[in-house]
Amino acid sequence: MKHYQQQPNALPSDYLNNLWGEIHACPYFAINNLNRDFVGTKGFSVVFRRSHISTVEQKFPYFQPYLDLALQPSCNAFYLNPLLLKEGSRVDPHIDRSLRSYCKTIEPPAVVSVLYVRVPADMEGGELVLKSQKRQLGQIKPQISTLVYFQGDLTHSINAVKTPGNRLSLVCEQYNLSDAELRDIPEFTVESRVTQSTKKQKKYAPQPSP
Repeated sequence: MKHYQQQPNALPSDYLNNLWGEIHACPYFAINNLNRDFVGTKGFSVVFRRSHISTVEQKFPYFQPYLDLALQPSCNAFYLNPLLLKEGSRVDPHIDRSLRSYCKTIEPPAVVSVLYVRVPADMEGGELVLKSQKRQLGQIKPQISTLVYFQGDLTHSINAVKTPGNRLSLVCEQYNLSDAELRDIPEFTVESRVTQSTKKQKKYAPQPSP
């Protein structure tokens, strides 16, 4: 792969419509748990090792066609997240290393795959911009059902969305880790503002009187 590639008409429209509905209805779907580069976005994240793909498909069966298509056989750890942008949302320039919260030595992913699930008609803005150092390598205008792969060490951003509507993509950072690094990665876990707030509520709940 030379920097990035696009696969149009990757999955059928009825699947994408169902995927949109399932993600929107998912109890984990909330204001993003990702870092400050993700401005005005919603989503949640699923962390898993290759050995636990079946667990992901059991708990999120609507991800299975995407996983079957997108996951690279050379990769053994994954960070999967639906990403919703609306008018005014943007993603600032960054390089993905989302598994670094589990293992500090991790390098960027080998590849990142992005499926465009829903795109507003006549959307202005919302392009995926790919750069190496400061050199722009590509500016990709999202198209429904297009699957994009790009090198995981590229700096990337999403231009601010200027029109109403929902821009939903399904993103997967795909890592090829050493055995030592892989041991630090959860076999399967879900990251969401919903689960974080639930833990805080339990932590600070008043204790019953003795």
